[in-house]
Amino acid sequence: MLLAQISDLHLDGGERATHRATRVMEYLRALPRPVDALLVTGDIADHAAEAEYEEAARILAAPFPVLACPGNHDARPAYRKAFLGEAPEEGPVNRVHLIAGVAVLMCDSTIPGRDEGRLDAETLGWIDTTLGALPDGVPALIAFHQPPVELHHPLPDAGRLEEPERLAGLLDAHPRVVAVLTGHAHTAAASTFAGRPLVVGPAVTWTLRMPWEGAEPADRDQPPGLAFHVLGEDRRLTTHFRVVLRTGRRTGPRHNPRPLR
Repeated sequence: MLLAQISDLHLDGGERATHRATRVMEYLRALPRPVDALLVTGDIADHAAEAEYEEAARILAAPFPVLACPGNHDARPAYRKAFLGEAPEEGPVNRVHLIAGVAVLMCDSTIPGRDEGRLDAETLGWIDTTLGALPDGVPALIAFHQPPVELHHPLPDAGRLEEPERLAGLLDAHPRVVAVLTGHAHTAAASTFAGRPLVVGPAVTWTLRMPWEGAEPADRDQPPGLAFHVLGEDRRLTTHFRVVLRTGRRTGPRHNPRPLR
């Protein structure tokens, strides 16, 4: 299975955010081999306005499934109404998708009005029930917005997932979960959680400058980033990161590289 992941579009109606999200989607649509699905791990809108979600729906339209979850900048009623085309309800937005024989759980870790995340009792119960109902042999990925571990920068670490031990305990009971995918931090990162790979997807809007890179946290000159996740038959997740320099181009060598030895 081949998945793409983008995160933190922060669409605000402005030209900059629109252009960056558009060029990432144009790059993904032009791939010689289509991805099996695209994951969008939150902060789709910047101000949670319905017009921002309507723009997101237009930009993210693709010939492959687009799976999303909300982030702390998103608001559930507007997200449901303008992005999902559903009734504007307040409850958590949790969805499961079966993609190429793999269950992908897109979970709502938002706390309305706060930057920190939490998988509440309703969502944890939904995860438990959903995983337990899957057929034997079906692996699963869990995705949500706020990372459940420290990333060693005060900005994302101040807004990470609260009470991560509750999720860790649940995953102990469900070995079919092979990895956890998040966004929020605006930096591509890899760690572990509950004995599994944890991958933090890069942001489309701006890149987090780590403390050893400078004092100003937001690097707006970096191009938008994305991740590709490959899940093999051995259930090993391999992730490749890319940045999109401009429409139709990505980072890479400008010459024919020699074979690896």
